[in-house]
Amino acid sequence: MTLIDRSAFRQRLRPGDPLFVPYCPDALTARLCEQLGFDAGYLGGGGIGNLLAISEALVTVNEMAESAARIRRRSALPMVVDGGVGFGDAVHVTRTVWDLEAAGAHAIELEDQVAPKRVSHHRHIEHLIPAEEMSAKVRVAVQSRQDPDLLIIARTGAVQCEDFETAMSRGNAYLEAGADAIMLLTQTEEQTVQAPQRINGPVVIRKVFDVHTRAEWAELGYAMVIDAVTGAAVSFTALRETYERQRAERPVGSDPAGRYRAFEKFQELGGFEELYEIERQTTEPGT
Repeated sequence: MTLIDRSAFRQRLRPGDPLFVPYCPDALTARLCEQLGFDAGYLGGGGIGNLLAISEALVTVNEMAESAARIRRRSALPMVVDGGVGFGDAVHVTRTVWDLEAAGAHAIELEDQVAPKRVSHHRHIEHLIPAEEMSAKVRVAVQSRQDPDLLIIARTGAVQCEDFETAMSRGNAYLEAGADAIMLLTQTEEQTVQAPQRINGPVVIRKVFDVHTRAEWAELGYAMVIDAVTGAAVSFTALRETYERQRAERPVGSDPAGRYRAFEKFQELGGFEELYEIERQTTEPGT
């Protein structure tokens, strides 16, 4: 397992040559993303909150750091880790950066919602802190990292909560405060086109990948595209439909033997062979 160093990952963050970063909540998914050649994985607070059946607003920095560390132990995939609102004010941002950096993050996302984060952001009701307060948190995040190549991505919710012009202003202010890139969620195609032209640095967008082709994302000028939705939605939809069929005693659409074969493939993906080899050398007869 050869970890891509943060310097190399930073050098790949270039407008017009986007990194594609899918939903990646655990080590097995990270190993799959790595095998398929994705550029990085996204460990989002929303994804962890859903898996725990609680709001993202109630996820702790320890839970995010532990999740990142579990992935790093078993995968070299670069990770973009959601630091939420920094789990508090500027001094709490310091601890957030310490813990997520130590857990192996290549990039940490921080957003400009109020702290503590509010549950109703799931209902698209968000409240933002003043741009000056967020800029201070960005400066502290930059100062707190031990590795200067750890990326600090500042996310603004102003497109949804205020207006596009304010979002552009906030984004550029956060870059001036030291952020390495700006993340946002556009609401219209016109905004999607304009954002990379109006922000004075690399722009990260959160969208499902397939609203544009790879070439179109590149032409638009984005540095990173994060799809935090598709993997979670598709996998859970398949699980729910399968369980509904089983509960109703209907065929699930694949033969039982095929399911067992698919289940056993987890061994290869999980890297169990190295563990089998240890057992062969230490516990099997004749060794």
